Amino acid sequence: MKAVLFEKFQEAPRLVTLDDPSPETHGVVLKVAATGVCRSDWHGWMGHDSDIELPHVPGHELAGVVAAVGRDVTRWKVGDKVTVPFICGCGSCPECAAGHQQVCLNQEQPGFTHWGSFAEYVAIHQADLNLVALPEGMAFATAASLGCRFATSFRAVIDQGKVSAGQWVAVHGCGGVGLSAVMIASAAGANVIGVDLDPAKLDLAKDLGAVAVINGQEADVPAAIQEITRGGAHVSLDALGHPVTMTNSILGLRPRGKHIQVGLMLGEHAAPAIPMPKIVGQEIELLGSHGMQAHRYGAMLDMVASGKLDPSRLVGDQISLAEAPEALMNMDKFQSVGATVITRF
Repeated sequence: MKAVLFEKFQEAPRLVTLDDPSPETHGVVLKVAATGVCRSDWHGWMGHDSDIELPHVPGHELAGVVAAVGRDVTRWKVGDKVTVPFICGCGSCPECAAGHQQVCLNQEQPGFTHWGSFAEYVAIHQADLNLVALPEGMAFATAASLGCRFATSFRAVIDQGKVSAGQWVAVHGCGGVGLSAVMIASAAGANVIGVDLDPAKLDLAKDLGAVAVINGQEADVPAAIQEITRGGAHVSLDALGHPVTMTNSILGLRPRGKHIQVGLMLGEHAAPAIPMPKIVGQEIELLGSHGMQAHRYGAMLDMVASGKLDPSRLVGDQISLAEAPEALMNMDKFQSVGATVITRF
């Protein structure tokens, strides 16, 4: 198979030919039809993830067609069109037993714990637990965004934030995760404020339902949120993962508000200073949000089917596998409006 491989962290990945994977007894092999280029992949290439063993094939948000099935798999067959959460549960730990596969104690992550989807084929473990059938008619490029960005935002807004109609929700960082959160919170009836440095991303946030936007280069972000909301946001998300956006998110909350940390804080940003006086004095909640379980996809996909959510609007550039190395290396320097997706292999 053709695949993108890097042999050292922070050195240019290469397009190479590798052996096709074989399915585990409990797993499947997918023919990849689309896979997103995500900031998490960039973190992995930088060496920020201790799970990665070199040489490595990145890629974790994907959709495709089942090409081979392990002998113990009962729910899937060759030809099924599927996607998968970027966190795959083991099915046997206490967290999996409680339905919390997104924090599985023995989790597998394609593109991190084993080779990922920047390739023509990818192996997925514990298929009966982790695969999700694609709705009829959903484009593979759209489906690829569900496994990480869109599903992560859905859990952050709905399950962790418990956002309800009439609340003020601030979204810091209007990349793929942030724009997804804007759409989802708006669909839940919230008044959403989008925050970013890029006017084009702010314009798209307004198109997706934001009632107000703030350019972080031109405003005191917490003060602007406090003014717009007349007292602060009820729920605020750091969808980027940076000390500045995290701090702005917390300081923009009203008393007893919720901060949801969605963006990864790794490398030099792994231990940021937290405004503890605000948290203690105003009883602020700090919550992490990390992916979403396969069994929760039904609620999200029902909202897609009803037209309340349209993740296809968040698909940006569609590129070839040969263009993936450059796109990956530039993730921290430039991010296009919408999700960049590999669709040509």
